[in-house]
Amino acid sequence: MKDSTQKTAAVGYKLKLAIQKSGRLHDDSIRLLKECGIDISNGVNKLKAEASNFPVEVYFLRDDDIPQYVEDGVADIGFVGENVVYEKKKKVTVAEKLGFGKCRLSLAVRKGDDYTGVQSLSGRKIATSYPVILGDFLKEKGIDAEIHEISGSVEIAPGIGLADAICDLVSSGSTLFMNGLKETESILQSQAVLIKNKDLSEEKEQLIARLLFRIQSVKKAKNNKYILLNAPNAKLKEIIALLPGMKSPTVLPLAEEGWSSVHSVLNENEFWDIIEQLKAAGAQGILVVPIEKMIV
Repeated sequence: MKDSTQKTAAVGYKLKLAIQKSGRLHDDSIRLLKECGIDISNGVNKLKAEASNFPVEVYFLRDDDIPQYVEDGVADIGFVGENVVYEKKKKVTVAEKLGFGKCRLSLAVRKGDDYTGVQSLSGRKIATSYPVILGDFLKEKGIDAEIHEISGSVEIAPGIGLADAICDLVSSGSTLFMNGLKETESILQSQAVLIKNKDLSEEKEQLIARLLFRIQSVKKAKNNKYILLNAPNAKLKEIIALLPGMKSPTVLPLAEEGWSSVHSVLNENEFWDIIEQLKAAGAQGILVVPIEKMIV
């Protein structure tokens, strides 16, 4: 009854969602919407698209502009990197971490430099596209360094004599390695987040709640695995004790006397440790199945 009431209240309203028009977060944002059952059809170079089966319009924007558009109410919500949120310092609310686009904002110096700690950057020149976050970090550490703001290709700055160090986004570290740099300090752990305007109507908040319900169900599914195993009845109690599951494992008798089939859900972070314990306890024929959606 509650869900139908929310849907009725939101009739005629549409969420305006801003996502990156190109770049590392674009494809994952579209994929997440698809996994949430939201069908977005956008042609080449279109800056706006509408879902056919959910009340949302999608705007394709530069990632650096998304926090401003959400603050101004041009968009109600946006998918954007945490690093951009903290750099722009706009008046928006982070409503959900989305679990993709993970990276870190780090300091790096030339491989041959004698780096003894962050204090060794005092009096040095640091190139970055994130002067606000870097400035806050240096101030917190009591370091007086010169920040040189550049908009791209930050990693080449030390090699051409533009700076002594850089502060840039790092994923695998391969770009730093190829440019003769070594990572020294991690300033910020970042991932894609859903941000929202602080002054939305009740109807828009209801639509966001419906969208978040879908997003959270997809995230839970990705973080969990469904397992099926065969267990000797004499070992059932011990095996069940190893399986946290959502509530308790499902146990069904097998055709072979003295054996049961046990079904449960395991968190990805605990998966291998528990599988090893299950095998040691006598579990056999363990099957692992991915979960598409997980509603709790």
